[in-house]
Amino acid sequence: MLLSLPGPAEVVETIEAIEPLLQAGDCILDTTTGDPEMVESTAARLAAKGIFWMDAEIGGSSRQAANGEAIVICGAAPDAFEQCRNILLAIGPRVFHTGPPGTGTRMKLALNIAIGLHRAVLAESLEFARANGIAPELALEILKAGPAYSKAMDIKGEKMLRGDFTPEARLAQHLKDVTLIRKTAGAVGARVPLSTLHEELLREAVDLGLGARDNSSIIRVFSGKPV
Repeated sequence: MLLSLPGPAEVVETIEAIEPLLQAGDCILDTTTGDPEMVESTAARLAAKGIFWMDAEIGGSSRQAANGEAIVICGAAPDAFEQCRNILLAIGPRVFHTGPPGTGTRMKLALNIAIGLHRAVLAESLEFARANGIAPELALEILKAGPAYSKAMDIKGEKMLRGDFTPEARLAQHLKDVTLIRKTAGAVGARVPLSTLHEELLREAVDLGLGARDNSSIIRVFSGKPV
């Protein structure tokens, strides 16, 4: 069974509905970016019934996944991982086994820290260049050519320049992820000051009406432009 849901609450609701129907030997692949503690407790409860839980996290946007460019980060028991390896490879060409259930979710949150901050840094850099009289198109070309390059520039740079915020990954969804990052950081004692600031910026973007737009729309927070 494959799940792909908006967040932890929806996962809990779904599992409560289907659990009476599950049997020993069943395997659940959950691609939801969720709460690691919830994943671990759910996996442990189902494991006692002989049911395997795999947090099979997708690294990449919906467009990247459709193009076969996403990666898969999987927390699972070794036997379950091997049993489902071909399914995971059908989702993405590179699959990483991080350890037991829950570790895939924890690593996905770590990945999302870097991805989200790359977007925010790009937005700030482009708007700083614009404010200093540099054409944003030229600024993006220079950023992509030099040591500051990241894939965020390829994936989100043109969307920021064009103001094309047709959603590939919604900004509000990333705010949910950053909220989970801060919650998880608090539980394990990790310092995430940049994510704290990032959450403030994302909440500001939501207040501007950008929650349902693409996450590249964070540039509006730096430009001060309305939706």
